[in-house]
Amino acid sequence: MVSYPDSASAERSLPIRRPPSVASHSSRASTVRRHRQHRSNFGGTSLTPQNEFPIFTHTGDVDITISNGRKEQRYLLHKLILTQCSGFFEAGTSDEWASAGDASTAGPSNGTALARIPSGARPDYKKKWSYELDWGKTEDDLPMLVQKKTQSTIFGGDACPPVQPPPARNKPAAPQSGFFRSMANFSTLHVPAATPESDPDDDTFRDYDNLFRIFYNYPPALDPVNIANAYVECKSLLQLADMYDALGVIGPRVDHHLLRFQGRLWKQIAKYPPSYLKLGYMARSKAIFAEAMVHVVGQWPQGINQLRGQIAEPVIELIEDKVDEMDELKAKIEVKLFRLSLTTSRGERVSPSSNWLDWIAVSLFRQWLAENTTPPPAPILKSPRPLGSRNGETAPSPPLPAFNTGRIFRLLGQSGSSYLNHDECKRFLRLNPEHYNRDNLKRFERRIDEIKNKAKDAVKPVMRNFLELDLREGGLPYLTCTRIDPQDFPWDE
Repeated sequence: MVSYPDSASAERSLPIRRPPSVASHSSRASTVRRHRQHRSNFGGTSLTPQNEFPIFTHTGDVDITISNGRKEQRYLLHKLILTQCSGFFEAGTSDEWASAGDASTAGPSNGTALARIPSGARPDYKKKWSYELDWGKTEDDLPMLVQKKTQSTIFGGDACPPVQPPPARNKPAAPQSGFFRSMANFSTLHVPAATPESDPDDDTFRDYDNLFRIFYNYPPALDPVNIANAYVECKSLLQLADMYDALGVIGPRVDHHLLRFQGRLWKQIAKYPPSYLKLGYMARSKAIFAEAMVHVVGQWPQGINQLRGQIAEPVIELIEDKVDEMDELKAKIEVKLFRLSLTTSRGERVSPSSNWLDWIAVSLFRQWLAENTTPPPAPILKSPRPLGSRNGETAPSPPLPAFNTGRIFRLLGQSGSSYLNHDECKRFLRLNPEHYNRDNLKRFERRIDEIKNKAKDAVKPVMRNFLELDLREGGLPYLTCTRIDPQDFPWDE
């Protein structure tokens, strides 16, 4: 019986020696090859595979395909980057997510090949993941990435490389895309592709591209000129990031883009505070959230229908707390306003017996204050019966508009001729002809101005402005004295 030495030990103990001529020829050939690899490709096309965003041919291990039958967008990205930026990909590429079938398929299929390779030279498995956008069955369904089954090989590639375009999906594509897909199977027909402007799915392609661009620290393609378009694009991108648990990465980039509009952004927030409050909350933008919160609290309950059930409950609780704080402050100031009075030359409060004209001035101010800070009474007349009603039923009365005293406090803070001006004082004194003359009118107006100055000092606590918006260009009919402290932001809890 003849025994043969172990192949591995033989290779270690008996190195292969080449003849000098072969060795020299090999060195020359390697030198030629080293020089040839720097040969210029001028006049021809380079065959070097792409290894940059969005296709990392050499290092990418997550294949993502977005296709609607008319056009296709493909990404070959890195699991490391995706899992750091998105909780969706972190869960989808984890070992717990992988099924038992994938492990059993990958092992036995390569067992024979691994047995033929020495243990020290066995390469590691390079697992790849593949995702494809599922558009859903109906128009109401949100498109979502779904993971496809892939088989890894010992050579770092897929057993079946992806083919472009990808195979048909299990679920139908977006509406009206099945026609184009069926026509593509006929080589004799040429269906003109839809123009990018007319494709209804362009927004989806743009949002996913911006999502992955931000993952790789590339600037997103958002409108830099029109703030209305930028808002729509940012909102759509944030909703997509929320789906894939990536708000922590996407939010700061959206915040940075919108803050570049500066003054135009503050004016836009003043027009649509509930919308920007929701956007600021999703983007975790302290500047946008605080600016919108000041407007919402000042107008409350005007925007309640746009926020209730559409934003997190902690935000609603924060709004209600700030509204209660403002109401308490206004109540304290109203008490001070009603206690304002004038004094005589001896330092006594005016009364009908001491100085009737000055007492009338105080009474007029208090009457104006009470009339403008008290909600109007509910109507006592029944609403007319609508046409078609039966059994004498009456339609429910429409709800009363929200009563906001912020405008009155702003008038008190402005003083001057903003209220109880010369014409109003003159009209009031004429009600009593015995006391109406030029001297009394001048004295009456001076005493009214004294009360106005006292009222202006009393309302200073609610005249503070915590907005970035410049109110010198135009005042607001509500108070903006709400202050959002660092501990108030609901996402820092």
